[in-house]
Amino acid sequence: MLLRSKKGQGLAEYALILALIALVVIGAVIALGGQINTIMTSVSKGI
Repeated sequence: MLLRSKKGQGLAEYALILALIALVVIGAVIALGGQINTIMTSVSKGI
């Protein structure tokens, strides 16, 4: 029973880390979205 508890705890920790990484990526995309859009527009116009 102790082994099952440790597996559940590890899974919860991985889920929290994954959620934190997702939040950081979403925040970066929101913060840099306008700049990325401008770069992609200028590249597409250059082609």
